[in-house]
Amino acid sequence: MMRIAGATVLLAAVLGAAPAYAEEMIDGVYLESEELCEQARKESLQTVLEAGNTMLTARGIEAIEYNCEFVQVIKATRTPAWLVQAICEEPGYIQPDVLSLTRMSPTQIDLVSIKPADPESGGGNGGSYFLCEGVSAP
Repeated sequence: MMRIAGATVLLAAVLGAAPAYAEEMIDGVYLESEELCEQARKESLQTVLEAGNTMLTARGIEAIEYNCEFVQVIKATRTPAWLVQAICEEPGYIQPDVLSLTRMSPTQIDLVSIKPADPESGGGNGGSYFLCEGVSAP
């Protein structure tokens, strides 16, 4: 019984730390290009998202009618990288995904996803995201 209680406390501590890792990894709003960041500053983030683009924040990947919530984040010990388990949702579908996120520079994060890109929509969770200074998530 003591082992189960100890394991429960350890699991709660690990899961409780996951949001802190996500916030350490992703501080702010990231979009798929610096041009999209400029457009979001000039027009609005909503306009950029309504055009079919995705946003990366500490919460996960978000777009109009699509999101991937980061449910567990594990920080690598030797590199500026994280392993992320996510639950992705779009109308009529919910599926898991596993991503690696690597900080390439102070303003760029690269994502690699096990979820293959959809040949019809071209969408996928992988790619490069760039920090958008002065843009806030809704």
